[in-house]
Amino acid sequence: MMRTDFEGWQADFIQRLAVADLPAAEVSEPSVSNAMLSEWYNSQLTSRFADLESRRLQKQGLSFYTIGSAGHEANACVAAALRVTDPAFLHYRSGAFFLQRAKQQPGCHALYDLMLSFCASADDPISGGRHKVLGSLELNIPPQTSTIASHLPKAMGAAHAIAMSKRLKLNGNWPHDSIVLCSFGDASANHSTLLGALNATAWAAYQGIPMPVLYVCEDNGIGISTRSPNGWIGQCLQTIHPLKYFYADGRDAQQTYLVTQSAQAYIRKTGKPAILHLKTIRYFGHAGADAEVAYRDKNSIAADFEEDILLHTAAQLVERGVFDGAKLAQHAKDTKARIQRVAAEAATRPRLKTATAIKASIVPQAKTQTLPARSEQSIAAALSFDKRNAGQPQPLGKMLNWALHEAMQDYPNTLLFGEDVGKKGGVYHVTHALRDRFGPNRVMNTVLDEQSILGLAIGAAQQGFLPIPEIQFLAYVHNAEDQIRGEAATLPFFSNGQYDNPMVIRIAGLAYQKGFGGHFHNDNSFAVFRDIPGVIVMCPSNGRDGALLMRHAIELAQRERRVVIMLEPIALYMTRDLLTEADNGWVGNYPNADQPLPKLGQPSVYGNGKKVGIISYGNGYYLSRQACARLNAEQQIKVIDLRYLVPLDMGQVMQAIDDCEQLLIVDECRQRGSLSEEILTYLAEHDSQRRPVQRITADDCFIPLGSAAYGVLPSAADIESALTAMGVTKR
Repeated sequence: MMRTDFEGWQADFIQRLAVADLPAAEVSEPSVSNAMLSEWYNSQLTSRFADLESRRLQKQGLSFYTIGSAGHEANACVAAALRVTDPAFLHYRSGAFFLQRAKQQPGCHALYDLMLSFCASADDPISGGRHKVLGSLELNIPPQTSTIASHLPKAMGAAHAIAMSKRLKLNGNWPHDSIVLCSFGDASANHSTLLGALNATAWAAYQGIPMPVLYVCEDNGIGISTRSPNGWIGQCLQTIHPLKYFYADGRDAQQTYLVTQSAQAYIRKTGKPAILHLKTIRYFGHAGADAEVAYRDKNSIAADFEEDILLHTAAQLVERGVFDGAKLAQHAKDTKARIQRVAAEAATRPRLKTATAIKASIVPQAKTQTLPARSEQSIAAALSFDKRNAGQPQPLGKMLNWALHEAMQDYPNTLLFGEDVGKKGGVYHVTHALRDRFGPNRVMNTVLDEQSILGLAIGAAQQGFLPIPEIQFLAYVHNAEDQIRGEAATLPFFSNGQYDNPMVIRIAGLAYQKGFGGHFHNDNSFAVFRDIPGVIVMCPSNGRDGALLMRHAIELAQRERRVVIMLEPIALYMTRDLLTEADNGWVGNYPNADQPLPKLGQPSVYGNGKKVGIISYGNGYYLSRQACARLNAEQQIKVIDLRYLVPLDMGQVMQAIDDCEQLLIVDECRQRGSLSEEILTYLAEHDSQRRPVQRITADDCFIPLGSAAYGVLPSAADIESALTAMGVTKR
């Protein structure tokens, strides 16, 4: 039995090669060449020894990642069966896949790149030292970080987008005949994110929608210390119809390659998805700090090493007469020495040191491109479907609808999707008539699963589309916020700006709905978005701003590759009046073609009063305007509509309120965790005038059903009272 610590195992392994102490080799007629088998073995061996070298460096404080690929090296054979143009969303134990794919792209220095990543060097060509990730732009491997199934929804989305780009005759970032590879571990097979992604894939394929994706479950039978029940993974994977099930024993390199070849050929021919259940073994624990002996029997651990793919592949090479034991041992020694030389060099390379350098890739680099020219003729064409209303003042919901028509007309790469957005036109009719005009390929209903909706958006964006996903209610985004926080927003950061996934996420939200509610339909907390670096959050309060902000969001996504969230106040969608019925005080005209877009972070300003400056947004801005009108005090008050909530540009806000004597913050969200906290903090730190400040917020409470909701939300009356207390006189 070989020793099971990584230092002892490596010495014992080389010794076993030298005396050809190897498992019995298959004697069937070989179906792959000796050269191919030798190449795979070299990728497998290099990956294993690179993992071990990372652990040595970690003990010296020079490497910072020890979740290795040991035992999963069969994925080198998976890589060999696919094309370099097939995007690969990889499990973190895919080092051998990465090394093998690099052999398909001349000029790659995959081993050095891998060691730079282990050492968190700023020279790492994929992340620039921000994380150990398996990724490469030229190898079509978008980087993944902690892939606990969170990458499956976007792999699903990429597959759908590749097929969609072919149907729409648009050139994407990946060829039309590409298939998506997505690998994951058996423990992740229990994760709701994975189940949702596989369900969405099956849902689409069941209807005949092409979904060219190969999911690979690298089943090592254990997740950290928790065993997968015997047979559980196979049973689960075989029941996801119509995904075709394939199985390969990862100890057999030839079988793994041939089965993968069959799977990828099936997908390319039919456009249907498939699952490859790849049996693997995990060696040296989950990571460097994981002591397997704490939860596994020593004899079982040792027995696993007798089933090592490296021994089995070596046995095949000896059986074929390609190498003898002595040559294999010498090759292993040479590989070890080469890796140590490469690692020693990588460990000397500089690391990120300053906050400026670290943050440089949070915001993607803008792309030089000519955006569609906007003209009165193009606007007229976009609104021609609604001749009855065109030219008339409209509320927010209608203006957003028109802006979406304009965007989809001017940008052929836009896709709009979500729950009920098709024929129904959305539950609030904001997507009315879009499907009729632009067809079911560009405007589509999805499964009722926000993780799949946002994953579809990420995958589509990486293929070159500009997705506009809709989340039906703000409360529902919490089911899927990691697709924004952990996937969409982090991709530029962890790829050093090489990858991005621009999109405009429309979310109907906030409170004050009448006749329909409860906290799931009146969610007044968007705090999660305020904690995501790089994301932009806009919130229009009226129709004209809604159209302008939508234009701006589309341009920011298209040119600057940003993830933009359009938070749309539901209660204001169809609001037409400000004070009395039919006063039409809250409708506006659609902006002309030459209307300049706001600067990012630029608030709008109503009034020029100096006694009190009100800072608000969304429903709060509407209520503040009501309060001012009721007091007939517009000459004493200035009302600021922030519009851009994240990032909050307080510099522009301070310019707008510079001449105000007192300040009132009206925040419809909860006192704790609301935007008002950020505004108050900024004022405390930067307001040299030390002006008096008051704050009105919602209570720290979930919103109840019916009229009780107004007991915990700010009202126009509350604002009137505060203004009166601040010396504003009614006229």
